[in-house]
Amino acid sequence: MSGTRESAGTEAARQVPGEQGSTALHERYAGQDGTVRRTLLDAALAVFAERGYTDAGLTEIAARSGIPAGALFQHYGGKRGLYLALWEEFREEQEHRTAATLAAERDRGVVDPIALFVAGARAYLGGAWENRRLARLLAEDEGPAGFESLRRQWDRAWVRRNARLLEVDEQRRAGRVRVSVLTTVIGGAARELGDCEDETEAREIVDEVCGILVHLSTPVG
Repeated sequence: MSGTRESAGTEAARQVPGEQGSTALHERYAGQDGTVRRTLLDAALAVFAERGYTDAGLTEIAARSGIPAGALFQHYGGKRGLYLALWEEFREEQEHRTAATLAAERDRGVVDPIALFVAGARAYLGGAWENRRLARLLAEDEGPAGFESLRRQWDRAWVRRNARLLEVDEQRRAGRVRVSVLTTVIGGAARELGDCEDETEAREIVDEVCGILVHLSTPVG
């Protein structure tokens, strides 16, 4: 993701005499900067979802956002930066959601690895449903050059986290395969949720998948 150049507003805030006034002005511009970023990302998601990454145009993204194309380049460096920012946002939200759920379960005294794994999976799938348009885009779209490699890296890290959660010996091939299959099931369910428009159906899918995960998580023998 491209770096962000310092805005004229930030520079102006530094020139205001008095520490309190400078801080207040800086915070105001920082808030505006965040609003611009959010607006650009929302517009980019809409265009990417409709046209796919390859056919999406920066002119249309800028027009939908109501923000000049120059600001788009300033914040994200172009179309690739926007796409990767959406992916990073989704990834971080999903990781935060599952981590918070696991922490809450452990605070309640849950220690069983399978119960914790299924609780984390349910949280992940809940996030996939709530952000289904973005989840569907990231799962199905080819994205910019190099994105598939990033996605594979994250998938491998996800499998390793699940292996630790399930207390699986990663040195054993059978254990690695089991965790990989479980992770693939969750990813497939997330894609199915992306095509779901009814919340009742989405809940049924999540419940069904969690039942499958409980069955598949139990070691044989």
